[in-house]
Amino acid sequence: MADQVNSLEELGAVAGDVAAIEIDAPREPVRDELGRSYATGKRKDAVARVWIKPGSGKVTVNGRELNVYFARPVLQMILRQPFEVAGVEDQFDVYATVKGGGLSGQAGAVKHGISKALQLYDPSLRGALKAAGFLTRDSRVVERKKFGRRKARRSFQFSKR
Repeated sequence: MADQVNSLEELGAVAGDVAAIEIDAPREPVRDELGRSYATGKRKDAVARVWIKPGSGKVTVNGRELNVYFARPVLQMILRQPFEVAGVEDQFDVYATVKGGGLSGQAGAVKHGISKALQLYDPSLRGALKAAGFLTRDSRVVERKKFGRRKARRSFQFSKR
């Protein structure tokens, strides 16, 4: 036990060395052999697999164009948010497959996947995406129905007689 720490000063020096190593290490871009970054995104019951690569801004979801699959402008806006926050509009092509949930949950899942893939492709974008809250999975899901209730919390109508 030659490396035993006997004082608080020694402990601070050892902890400072370890912290400096972990903080100073820059994140490396994660890309496959085709130059793409991959991430999964989740929202409610929807799960999206998202690949991004440099391109002209074309978005394909389940083999269809963005404005065909997500017809509502609000859902299209949700998918564009990560690019606007990161300042890389029309610089990446997106290919996504999404399953489960409804259209709103699927749009949120694809947005989450795009955000995670962007920060893997270019780690310098992580700060902006994290500050906007796009890297955090939105954990709100529908509450289950309880027995003896009409819905999750709603009771049956009370009748005095």
